[in-house]
Amino acid sequence: MSNKKNEDIEMRAGDGGSDLAAEKDPFLGPNSPISHRTARRAAGFSAYFDKIDHSPGASILSYCLASISMTVVNKYVVSGSAWNLNFFYLAVQSTVCTLAILLSKHTGLLKNLAPFDSTKAKRWFPISLLLVGMIYTGTKALQFLSVPVYTIFKNLTIIVIAYGEVLWFGGSVTPLTLLSFGLIVLSSVVAAWADIQAAIDGVGHSLETSAALSTLNAGYAWMGLNVVCTSTYLLGMRKVIKKMNFKDYDTMFYNNLLSIPILVVCSLLVEDWSGENLARNFPEESRNKLVIGMIYSGLAAIFISYSQAWCIRVTSSTTYSMVGALNKLPIAVSGLIFFDAPITFGSVSAILLGFISGLVFAWAKVRQKAQAANVLPTTNKPMMSASAQSNRDAANS
Repeated sequence: MSNKKNEDIEMRAGDGGSDLAAEKDPFLGPNSPISHRTARRAAGFSAYFDKIDHSPGASILSYCLASISMTVVNKYVVSGSAWNLNFFYLAVQSTVCTLAILLSKHTGLLKNLAPFDSTKAKRWFPISLLLVGMIYTGTKALQFLSVPVYTIFKNLTIIVIAYGEVLWFGGSVTPLTLLSFGLIVLSSVVAAWADIQAAIDGVGHSLETSAALSTLNAGYAWMGLNVVCTSTYLLGMRKVIKKMNFKDYDTMFYNNLLSIPILVVCSLLVEDWSGENLARNFPEESRNKLVIGMIYSGLAAIFISYSQAWCIRVTSSTTYSMVGALNKLPIAVSGLIFFDAPITFGSVSAILLGFISGLVFAWAKVRQKAQAANVLPTTNKPMMSASAQSNRDAANS
């Protein structure tokens, strides 16, 4: 009998082992240790990603990596001696970015992207106009200026945004913040002086002195416009994004989609689409590299568009621009490495001053928040931060 039983067991194991496992599966059930471990693991992953989504540090790191890659790629594309198709380049960026977003939604990678809403698009369209102004003036300034000078002058945006927050969101400027502003202005002055001196001495410039100075003057003019456009865009975006209740993916989608017709129309009206001009902008020896760079910049624009909105959502527009200021050191160094920018005592000093000004500003914001947390209220009216004031304004409008 025992041999018969063993044979039966062996036959079930060889011919129907799966049935035996299936009989045991119901005993595992949802309350089994394995199910509990799976649920705990899934909950742990969910909590981890939710923590990252609300982490200022993660958003700051994301923005830093995105801004470095975008600056280097943009400089490479627009640094051609005959390049004059900036609107077309930006239109390609936005188109590639929009198609990548739609493809990600179709494949299920983006699950929380809301359907297109024409009413929201009309309300967001002015922000897209400001975005076009910001990115176009930025590429024009980058076309005429070296990467270190461009990044240093970008710090001036911090000053404009800070006083814009004072006017719009009830912010404040402390004496230590004013000191950082002074260092920012000083670094910009030193950078301009070093750049002009290098042009006069013929260091890092292949053009004649007069032509090199003319190029720098054009770059400074575009840089000034970019500071104004960037500050207006960021402050306006912070104001409107709270009213629209946009998520990061929604902001990225509407920004790129609505900017496409603007950029295409501007390119058709302003830029030269003759065969000769296209051949000058895309010479045969570097045509493939330029096309790859343009496509890459469009994909990277997803990263930077998302990280911009993410950083603004979990921090503030001033902190967001300040992160860009701290990020200027590696960006400037990349310009010295990849684009043969003039390395002089003045240029290195300007980069260090710009970096120090960023550290001073960051320390000023930390002290300001610590002092605000230690202040005891003297009335029954609760204190409001800048973001809370913005939320209240949005609700009342």
